[in-house]
Amino acid sequence: MTQVRVRFAPSPTGPLHIGGVRTALYNYLFAKKNHGVFILRIEDTDLTRFVEGAEEYIMESLKWCGLIVDEGINEGGSYGPYRQSDRKELYRQYADLLFDRGYAYYAFDTPEELEAMRMAAEKEGKTFIYNSAIRSKLKNSLTLSDVEWNARLDRGEPYVIRFKMPENEEIHFDDMIRGHIVVNTSTLDDKVLFKSDGMPTYHLAHLVDDHLMKISHVIRGEEWLPSLPLHVMLYRAFGWDTPYFAHLPLLLKPDGKGKLSKRDGDKLGFPVFPLYWPYGEKARGYREDGYYPEAFINMLALLGWNPGTEQEIFSMNELVDAFSIERVHKAGSRFDPEKAKWFNHQYLQKRTNNQLAIEFREYLRPRGFHIDIVDLEKLVALVKDRVSFVKDIWEQTDFFFKAPAEYDKEAIRKRWQTNTPDILKELASILNGLTEFSPSSTETAVKAWIAEKGYNMGTVMNAFRLVIVGALRGPHMFDIISWLGKEETLNRIERGISVIGTGQQ
Repeated sequence: MTQVRVRFAPSPTGPLHIGGVRTALYNYLFAKKNHGVFILRIEDTDLTRFVEGAEEYIMESLKWCGLIVDEGINEGGSYGPYRQSDRKELYRQYADLLFDRGYAYYAFDTPEELEAMRMAAEKEGKTFIYNSAIRSKLKNSLTLSDVEWNARLDRGEPYVIRFKMPENEEIHFDDMIRGHIVVNTSTLDDKVLFKSDGMPTYHLAHLVDDHLMKISHVIRGEEWLPSLPLHVMLYRAFGWDTPYFAHLPLLLKPDGKGKLSKRDGDKLGFPVFPLYWPYGEKARGYREDGYYPEAFINMLALLGWNPGTEQEIFSMNELVDAFSIERVHKAGSRFDPEKAKWFNHQYLQKRTNNQLAIEFREYLRPRGFHIDIVDLEKLVALVKDRVSFVKDIWEQTDFFFKAPAEYDKEAIRKRWQTNTPDILKELASILNGLTEFSPSSTETAVKAWIAEKGYNMGTVMNAFRLVIVGALRGPHMFDIISWLGKEETLNRIERGISVIGTGQQ
């Protein structure tokens, strides 16, 4: 069997959309499942759309995602260069080969002339297509004499080389996801393959590169499906073996209506790029939003592919073992931002308290808090079940680091009674008399006191929580005060009584 060789071939025209990351992921999984090679090729033939920094962004994104490139610009390989602009001298000979074989021709129509023909067709309610029905009426090497079109070239007139699509011929081909497809060439136009600026279009360049790099399977987004008949015809014109094709479904908006875009993320509050994009119109990224790369990849893998089981959490190795192109959906996959958070929550729970404490420490240091790692381990253990991101730990634990600056007015109205200050003073006395301040010892002593005095447990504990936390939130109260220590606990009780008083802040 021929070695499996796949490529991810993005254009450096801006940040890498998560749909592109999913394409890279499926290529990677397919390669590793079949003991093949995963190639990164940068397709930068459209110089007008090139964006500085985009190439580096693509590479950093794949690295963060754990998609290790086997052959590429940095990795090298036997089939380089892996940047199309470094290969531009290759393409002209293949355009000439198609011309010499009668599969391509020179066209000299100006953009203004073509636009005028499009507008004229629209006025008649028609669609202008540069194909076999019209090329015989236009300025090209099929209609001009050899002397005339060669003279145009000698004068340096702008031109393009177009593929000569056959007239009224059925093209049969297969897609690994879509099945057997039949297209009539009368519906297709004569695509531009090469321009007079010396640069090929995508249609020619990617196909030549795929052939020379011995790509066995082309796995790409469904936006390229309409171009597949042309690409199949180009392979046949060159006399080359056609690779296997698989066109992946779109990633859809959360409501399922249309392709997922940056605008959707901006509107609904989630990123659509793997990393923060710092250039031009800046955009947030999954990495900077606090997602673990493993969670991000796990989430993406299941957007368009079904393992055939109920399993949802996969390591990269498990994804490789389970992946198959045959189980990729044809229909688009709706993106669910809440499910993305769910995946990150699952991976956060899998991390040890020590790992989370180290990560949370990096969040605390810029805020001026330098806490012993052992204490932080105890802290994250109390709240990890409640959070999806490390940054959320702060929202669940801010009162561990600073006493309340104010107290929840609604909680005071509902939970604070006239005798509450006196009860809390008694509670402070009980706590002050303890020699051990562990959660179990404080809980035993306080509950015994409440029972002895006949107080209502909820009334006492709600008031207690209010003066310690500032609101009716947080983990187990006795875990909180054990972490704070006796002195800080007593100080907060005293201050709470002083500020709230009889119930008026």
